[in-house]
Amino acid sequence: MNIFVKLVLVVFIVSLAQSREIVRYVKSSKLNEKILYDCVDIYKQPSLSHPLLKNHKIQMEPSFLSLKPKKQVKNEIENRIRVECPNGTVPILKNTKQYVGNAQYWAERHFNPLTDESHGKHMAGVREQGQGPYHGVAAWMTVHDLNVSRDQASYANIYAGSVLNNKTNFIQTGWMVNPSLFGDGQTWRYGFWKGADGAGCYNTICPGFIQVSKTDLLSGPIPHPRKGDRAVFPSIVQVLQVTLSLEYCKSFTMFYYLIKDEVSGHWWTAHVRNFKKDIAIGYWPKELFDIIGHSVNMVGVTGAVQASPSGISPPMGNGHLPTKNEDESARVRHLVIVNSKFKGKELDISNLDKLLDSNKCYGLRDGKKRFFLVESNLFTYGGPGGKSC
Repeated sequence: MNIFVKLVLVVFIVSLAQSREIVRYVKSSKLNEKILYDCVDIYKQPSLSHPLLKNHKIQMEPSFLSLKPKKQVKNEIENRIRVECPNGTVPILKNTKQYVGNAQYWAERHFNPLTDESHGKHMAGVREQGQGPYHGVAAWMTVHDLNVSRDQASYANIYAGSVLNNKTNFIQTGWMVNPSLFGDGQTWRYGFWKGADGAGCYNTICPGFIQVSKTDLLSGPIPHPRKGDRAVFPSIVQVLQVTLSLEYCKSFTMFYYLIKDEVSGHWWTAHVRNFKKDIAIGYWPKELFDIIGHSVNMVGVTGAVQASPSGISPPMGNGHLPTKNEDESARVRHLVIVNSKFKGKELDISNLDKLLDSNKCYGLRDGKKRFFLVESNLFTYGGPGGKSC
């Protein structure tokens, strides 16, 4: 009898554990009433339904080392887009019909950094081409709050891509303010790719990007510093205890990278943290692309905007033209490329192509060389936008 009771008890415990595991599998993380992430089995995530990924084997972590600069700026603010999913699952943003429809609309209008498709779009940035092949790009960029209307978009990103016989493949990642796409006026981290089928796609809205982190997201609202938080300041300034201005407190710096894995050939991105281990978010599989499977011939970093149908352009960067006081401007520092030998190389502004298509509404300035422990900026950019840009 005791044996029978023990057997029943074991069966009950196993069943209970399985039922709990099922509950964990369907767990969701709700950031607010409109933003919901489902915790999906990593091997059943929607991207694996892409016809080009039929036999794809998930790579759980990249084989390369981080491209973080050796001299890092201390950041006392942890600006992570983070959820908590159980082991074996990954967070996937829930796709409502409205979200998918808005994403398709904006994907057709998304700025292509490799071509001169510029109707209703403006940019200010730099790029490197002709010295490749390249296997990656990375940069520090300041992140900002902006007032953008529902028929406009403003963003800053790094990108890697190629043009061949009027065909383009490219990948971008960075931050964006797009109230129509995301349903709010917050600043979001995002990813965008254009591959073999010629269509563009945001984040995980259509199959493609493989999510591997159970906590950190390709796309989500970026937590901004609150008034009174300490922003990203070089250590020498911290030592001098310079008082932070409110305008400066509204910005902080994030490090973005796109790196082709030398072993697998996939294009990885991660959440990069100062003085801590990077968290690999996921990757765009090489199978998605037909002309950047091995390398790219163009890399860059840029601010860009999409004007409203009425012709009014939104603010770019932090919404102000760059000034001599670089701390008041949107800025980029430490642009690094991964060369043909899969080695990181930091670029100097004098060797880069500068791109600015509307000096009436936006600006681009070379960064000043700084001294001692204070880091230099590669360039500053941005502007208020307006009519007839």
